[in-house]
Amino acid sequence: QVQLVESGGGSVQAGGSLRLSCAASVGISLHSMAWFRQAPGKVRGGVAAIDSGGRTTYVESVVGRFAVSKDNAKKILYLEMNNLNPRDTGMYYCAAHEYVRYTPDLLSSAYEHWGRGTQVTVSS
Repeated sequence: QVQLVESGGGSVQAGGSLRLSCAASVGISLHSMAWFRQAPGKVRGGVAAIDSGGRTTYVESVVGRFAVSKDNAKKILYLEMNNLNPRDTGMYYCAAHEYVRYTPDLLSSAYEHWGRGTQVTVSS
């Protein structure tokens, strides 16, 4: 199956930045992919998504601060996170839908493959 491994998480102060990476075991050029996060005691929610054609969408709380992108040659999905605040704290998961889809989707049910996550902690 498709294997996804996240990296780049860490602890930062409010206002700081992090760049998360998701390395895939197979080519991802035609995959729809997304980043989700889950804080303790809360459900996992979509943060940023990119479809097979490169279209993106974001949850309202990160618009203007986060940017999702794919490097198809390197088989890596990225999430640039800027001006972080404590509400961004959580475990960040990479997800992939292995078939072509031209609609970025922030719903968990749209993805079949998941990484184990990387922790992001933002202090005030």
